[in-house]
Amino acid sequence: MTTLARSWRWVESEAIGYRRVWRGTVISSFVNPVLFLSAMGLGLGTLVDATSNQLSVPYLAFVATGLLAATAMQTSAGEGTFPVMAGIKWRKGFHGAITTPLGPADIVIGMMMWGAIRLSFVLVVFALVSVVLGALELGPALLAVPPAVLTGLAFQSTATAYTVTRENEISLSTLFRFGIIPLFLFSGTFFPISQLPQPLQIVAYFTPLFHGVELVRKIALPGADSSIVTDLPLWVHLAYLTVMTIAGIALGARWLDRRLRP
Repeated sequence: MTTLARSWRWVESEAIGYRRVWRGTVISSFVNPVLFLSAMGLGLGTLVDATSNQLSVPYLAFVATGLLAATAMQTSAGEGTFPVMAGIKWRKGFHGAITTPLGPADIVIGMMMWGAIRLSFVLVVFALVSVVLGALELGPALLAVPPAVLTGLAFQSTATAYTVTRENEISLSTLFRFGIIPLFLFSGTFFPISQLPQPLQIVAYFTPLFHGVELVRKIALPGADSSIVTDLPLWVHLAYLTVMTIAGIALGARWLDRRLRP
């Protein structure tokens, strides 16, 4: 049996469990983008557009693209933290899995595959809500989903690698408090990084969400100018997120193996 086939077994187990809770997650998948875009886009955006908007697109379109990438980050960081800790410490599902032909690498890859499936659904819904609210055109909005998924996978793999080295959930809360939330606020989601002080602009260039937001924005808003995006080429963002994803998977598999087989 190949690695892909073994990893798919893990995806099947996740799907079986998800059948019991899918109703709640579907509701949140629709409600969250409506609330986010209504508050930040339609509400605040109306004020921004009417006063001092220096962007070449409506603020609703600007924030919708940023939130598409930020939603991918938040959703995937959640997938790579508490479910992983549950598999190691609380439910110990990983310990049971390695008594089968599945190994730690198969588990990590399977979790990434399942995360990509779930995240694709969440982001397609977000993109369609953005279209309904008039933020984006249908074609570019859907084309922006794959790069947003890549952004999410980069965060999920990294969060997984981090979680398998932790002993308790306190460190996971710390990750969100001092990692995910600051990235959400200062990586270009709600305003261009050009409005940050120069030292923080340099820091932003090295953050993963910045590259995710830039990648999504350049695809979802064709012809975007320097008031919206930077001059970095697309391949830089793709390379950054791809390397981050691969490194996270490799380290997560290695460290999970050490954790489960001391």
